[in-house]
Amino acid sequence: MITAHTRAWWRATLALCLGSFLVFINLYAPQPLLPALREAFGVSTLGISLVMSVATLALAASLLVFGPLSDAIGRDAIMRLTLLAAGLLSLGLAFAPNFETLLALRALQGFVLGGLPAVAIAWMGDEFERPALLSAVGLYIGANSLGGISGRVVGGAVAEVGGAPASFLAVGAMTLVGLALFWKLLPAARAFKPRRFELRGALADLGGHLRNPLLLGAYLLGGLNFLIFINQYSYITFRLADAPFELGTRVLGLIFLTYLGGTLGSSLSGRLATRWSQPACMMLGILILIVGTAVTLAGSLWWIIAGLTVNAFGFFLAHSMASSWVGRRARAARGSASALYLVFYYSGASLGGFWLEPFWRAAGWPGVALASWLMLAVTLGLAGWLWRRERREDQEAALAPASSPQTSSRRSTRPQADL
Repeated sequence: MITAHTRAWWRATLALCLGSFLVFINLYAPQPLLPALREAFGVSTLGISLVMSVATLALAASLLVFGPLSDAIGRDAIMRLTLLAAGLLSLGLAFAPNFETLLALRALQGFVLGGLPAVAIAWMGDEFERPALLSAVGLYIGANSLGGISGRVVGGAVAEVGGAPASFLAVGAMTLVGLALFWKLLPAARAFKPRRFELRGALADLGGHLRNPLLLGAYLLGGLNFLIFINQYSYITFRLADAPFELGTRVLGLIFLTYLGGTLGSSLSGRLATRWSQPACMMLGILILIVGTAVTLAGSLWWIIAGLTVNAFGFFLAHSMASSWVGRRARAARGSASALYLVFYYSGASLGGFWLEPFWRAAGWPGVALASWLMLAVTLGLAGWLWRRERREDQEAALAPASSPQTSSRRSTRPQADL
């Protein structure tokens, strides 16, 4: 097992962070282009949001394939080949002749982009010791936010000069160059033990994860939080592209620098988890997200930027805790457990437009804020429930040795999944 902060740990963590960075560059590069694409293709705000939604929905669906498949054939080849396909598809998007073709290519790209997220944390769970896993997951998720930032900034800046086709070409070229480095850095897996793929067994694993209330709670929390967070960014571009702000695509891309708050939140998550339980950290992240949404109601651009930064910090803190909770709570088939978390996560992103659109049409950005608070109240309740369940299990575990030697024996072999 790889220990924290050794050369092998740094090399593996850097490779997976780079892979994550490349995935999210490709996924989010079109987001600052949405107002311009809406005008170019003459579709509604909900219609143009499908550029993002079809990709995230296809990504969610692919996780049900790549997660169980990785438990059978290994993780390395899946990550490398899907990154290659994603880069080639970005190049293809530059030559899409119409909106329908663009959507089809985005759906296909979303599917292959699921390869690395489906298996990266499971790869860490196989190869890293427990403290090394916690530290690596925080950095890995921080790379998610950096990739999201870079994709939007590059997408918006290049589109300002050469239009959307030039933006897609730039992202595709960056992906292929980054893939060569990823291929070289990622060490061969040593602790992975393949399981023969059986559809019945894969479905049984998924069903077992869904019947585990502690995993299901984290799945719902991650998906509903992301439903709000990522779609807020889509609607804020519409708000800022209209009067009185009237920002262009380049400046809209720079708005996504507020994701740096998420990089900080995810990188601090490991330290916070040594002081408080993971569900308590999830609750803290959601409360911060609620406060940040309130700040975005201000009429000043700088206050809006401050609110989005606070939102990113809170969201990625909660997301880091929820995803690592799943990776450590799963007793078996970690690949499919992590993949199922991301299925909920990206399904939330795909459905968020349908939840927020009626509020946007009725009341503009204040309506979006109201819709956000309603959903965040649900996720705050879920985090509180996980916190209560964890405390009860800890109390039962503390009493177990005195009441039953057999239970004590079971406790000593139980995976240490809680902080």
